[in-house]
Amino acid sequence: MVVVLNGVLVDECPTSVRALLAAHPGYRDAAAQLLAAAARVVGPAGLLYVAQRELAQVVPHDKNVSIIGSDDATSCIIVVVRHSGSGAVSLGHLDGSGTAEAAAAMVARVQQLAVGYPEGRLELQLVGGFTDPHRYSDELFANIMLSFHRLTEEIDLTLACCCELNTALGGGSPAPLVTGVGVDIRAGDLFPATFPDKGPELPLRGARNITGGPNSGQVLDIYDNAVGMLRIGPFTYEPLRGVDLWLDQSDDFILQHLSTTPAVEAPHFVHHIRVTLKFIQQHPFPAVTVFPDNRPHYYRRDEQTGCWVPVRF
Repeated sequence: MVVVLNGVLVDECPTSVRALLAAHPGYRDAAAQLLAAAARVVGPAGLLYVAQRELAQVVPHDKNVSIIGSDDATSCIIVVVRHSGSGAVSLGHLDGSGTAEAAAAMVARVQQLAVGYPEGRLELQLVGGFTDPHRYSDELFANIMLSFHRLTEEIDLTLACCCELNTALGGGSPAPLVTGVGVDIRAGDLFPATFPDKGPELPLRGARNITGGPNSGQVLDIYDNAVGMLRIGPFTYEPLRGVDLWLDQSDDFILQHLSTTPAVEAPHFVHHIRVTLKFIQQHPFPAVTVFPDNRPHYYRRDEQTGCWVPVRF
């Protein structure tokens, strides 16, 4: 999927925001529009939240989802692929693991959902990351751009609010300006957002990011479009050696050693890590205690509250 920049098909894909702006300075204006928009605090009703190393896709007529989104992307980048004709949207929260596979999967699933809509183009939007001292975001931006560029069809990059375009320099140290976005799937609008409620089983979903194992590096699809249900697992991870010692450490120790960007993490970061570590401590072998039947955990949208509730399926 060759990347199209401002309507121009490019042979060589820019692998940095600086190179992108040198050839196409208009992307600065698109990023500025997003940065100028008021951030929304989105509640759980009608929300499909995508956590780190997850992706999901929806269509405008999905009665269970009105907003798809993700946040807490400091060095990570949130990727949105949209078909302009059908309105089908795929959103992924990428941290460098499984990038090429995720790009291919997002495009394939949006194309599948757009079958029957002869008009329209594929659009790509990238938000997140900043100019951090270790340049994690710069490397991730390059990997994402190349992953889409190496595919076989055309995709229009319409937004790249990443790296230096998403960096605040005040206060003496760089920090990301936007760490979360939502997409109104009916209007197609993308906006800055935070999500206090991130959906069910978040400690289980986050355990893959701390431990190793065969599933830890995959970007997992968490939504079953055919039945309109949130789908978690099944997956496994390796027992975490020294988890008891980790839980005995101070908050600052956990922040400094389990974050790639400790200076700019959200206030709830350490709490989330502690809850996840406790989950790993209680379930060192998820194939036995969490997914004993090797089946996903399904959640349907409750019609009264608009929130996800567990269901046997």
